[in-house]
Amino acid sequence: MNTMYRVLGKRGRITIPFEMRQRVGFSYNDVLSFTEAPDGKSVIVKREKICDNCKGTTPSVKRDDEVTLLEFLNGLSEAEQRAALIHLSVKWAEKQGGKLYAET
Repeated sequence: MNTMYRVLGKRGRITIPFEMRQRVGFSYNDVLSFTEAPDGKSVIVKREKICDNCKGTTPSVKRDDEVTLLEFLNGLSEAEQRAALIHLSVKWAEKQGGKLYAET
């Protein structure tokens, strides 16, 4: 196990080292979870899977079947719905140029 050190910034931000992101497979727009370890002094970081049909896996729905977006979202667990909301919120904010509200 490699140890790398980073300084936690004023706003609580930290950068996961590039080499470590490559080794563990983290990439842009991944949804990560943070869990406090039982010792109370460590944090466990995991990449979360928000759907079964992501990144080239075989679709679980046949092409002949039609599923609405609401049906799909309602079929997700609460944790998967939360992760999807976070992901879509980030994508929407990026398209707005980082602004919370669109200018009218």
